[in-house]
Amino acid sequence: MTTKTKKPASTKRGVRKRGAGKKTSPVSRKIAGLQGQGVVQLGGARALELRYQLGMARPVFGRIVNVAERTIAKVESGGEAADKLLRPYNEVYRLWAALCELVEPESLGQWFQLPNESFDGLKPIEVIERGEIDRLWDMVFELQSGMPG
Repeated sequence: MTTKTKKPASTKRGVRKRGAGKKTSPVSRKIAGLQGQGVVQLGGARALELRYQLGMARPVFGRIVNVAERTIAKVESGGEAADKLLRPYNEVYRLWAALCELVEPESLGQWFQLPNESFDGLKPIEVIERGEIDRLWDMVFELQSGMPG
C-alpha cells in the first residue's frame, strides 16, 4: 500500500486514472447524494469519480460498492438514478479519502485487489464483500494514531 510506483493507467474498460496519458482535465457531472464529483468524463469515457480515481473496471468496482456492473454503467451514462449506490459508494468514498491522507492515492486501486497479511491474507476488496469494512476502518485508525499493528 505504501509503494509509490505507478501502474499503467488504462484498464480493460478504457477508463484512465487521474494524471495518466494526456494532461486533459476531466469534466464532471454531480450526482445528488454521492460524495465527490459524481461522474467524470475524459474524452469519450465516463466513470464514477471514485472508480476513475481507483482506475478500476466496472466489475471490480461493482464488488466494492456491492452493485451490478450494469447498474454502474447506467448511472455513468445518466440513464439511472444512483439510489442503489448511495450508501456503499459514500462509505467507500470516505474510506478512500481517509486512506489518501495516509498513503499515495495512486497505489490504492491496486492495494484493494492484493492479498494483505493484516486481513489474514484476504484482499481488502474481499474484506468489504464479507461485510467487514470495519476492519479496514480499524486499520485506518491504527495508522492515523501511530498504534502498532
